[in-house]
Amino acid sequence: MSECQNYRSLNGHDRKITYGNYYSYCDSGIGPAWFRFEGSAGTRMSTSCTSMNRCNTHITGWMNGGHPTAADGQVTRTACFHYYYGCCYWSRSIKVRNCGSYYVYYLNGVPTCNARYCSTS
Repeated sequence: MSECQNYRSLNGHDRKITYGNYYSYCDSGIGPAWFRFEGSAGTRMSTSCTSMNRCNTHITGWMNGGHPTAADGQVTRTACFHYYYGCCYWSRSIKVRNCGSYYVYYLNGVPTCNARYCSTS
């Protein structure tokens, strides 16, 4: 489980779903790599449809499906991106692993700008 030791940190407070939209950031250059939400970003990717214009972007990214248990190992989930026409107007396949006290996510860009992966506590 090298991904539990070799990951990049996503720790900006503006990734949280409670943050508004001021700059419309885009995760187009993110990955491919393992990432962990931590610090002021919270602890995990949001798992419910996140309103547009949150987490400092226009098109909000969230994970469709629950977080795995440690026993589940690495699982594949769908990252959905909320746009005017639906909660999962665009999507990306991602991988998730439970590392015990935290989760890591294998992310590789977003389907369009201004889209971003959003987090929660």
